[in-house]
Amino acid sequence: MKSTSYLPLKPIPIKDRVSMVFVQYGRIDVKDGAFVVVDEVNGERLLIPVGSVACLMLEPGTRVSHAAVKLAAATGTLLIWVGEAGVRLYSAGQPGGARSDKLLYQAKLALDEDLRLKVVRKMYEMRFGEPAPAKRSVNQLRGIEGARVRKTYELMAKQYGVKWQGRRYDPKDWQAGDVVNQCLSAATSCLYGVTEAAVLAAGYAPAVGFIHTGKPLSFVYDVADIFKFETVVPVAFKIAAKKPRQPDREVRIACRDIFRSSKLLKQIIPTIEEMLAAGGIDPPPPPEDAQPPAIPEPESIGDDGHRSG
Repeated sequence: MKSTSYLPLKPIPIKDRVSMVFVQYGRIDVKDGAFVVVDEVNGERLLIPVGSVACLMLEPGTRVSHAAVKLAAATGTLLIWVGEAGVRLYSAGQPGGARSDKLLYQAKLALDEDLRLKVVRKMYEMRFGEPAPAKRSVNQLRGIEGARVRKTYELMAKQYGVKWQGRRYDPKDWQAGDVVNQCLSAATSCLYGVTEAAVLAAGYAPAVGFIHTGKPLSFVYDVADIFKFETVVPVAFKIAAKKPRQPDREVRIACRDIFRSSKLLKQIIPTIEEMLAAGGIDPPPPPEDAQPPAIPEPESIGDDGHRSG
């Protein structure tokens, strides 16, 4: 397919974009400077305006051209390869942030136990709307948080009239879970996708977490947890109460709508900055003996984490 090298003069900021688009059984290419999804079975085409979407969630059966990957990187649209029904996140198209100062700042906060505790306490306060209990370690706060989360699930189940037996699911067999757990898995997957796009756009590393550790999306989980019970969890319980035939599809549509109405993408990056500022330190300066690149990179015109010039 012929493509053009046209790019928008300035990428749309993450906060002003549509949250996500799911693509299944199609080929993503570039035509007239925009993404085009080609349905090779029916011959249909869907144009997606350049840079207007925070992330494209690519389900099984999707193929992506080199031109589309290049355009996605240039405009800061995150490509995320997900499993069936979108509930497994396998890989992302632009891992890591593109700002070394933000990465070093994040790493310094995560590696210093005192600074890390300050950030975790702030996360607790932002999530529950009240200061964290005094003189508690990260492990103790994690235990308190877990108890409150389990109680919140129980209360929401009663509110929406849903039978609740706990958060149980098998990542390898999505169909094995009951309807409410299927809805919750689909909903949190949508939230993780747009949160990862925002984390990368802000220039931070998805893997360097504070409460969650050891996972490729540890920091994404940290950030998403602040918004989870205000956005996608009520949606999941509401849809589960209707006993839908296609829970994943209905959850996606509802999540897309709640992300738009709550203006979620406008909130995530400022929330990250506020959370990390609780550590009370400035980003570390580069070493005095550090050398600039042999071929200087052009100044980015996108968000902090975009690699576009």
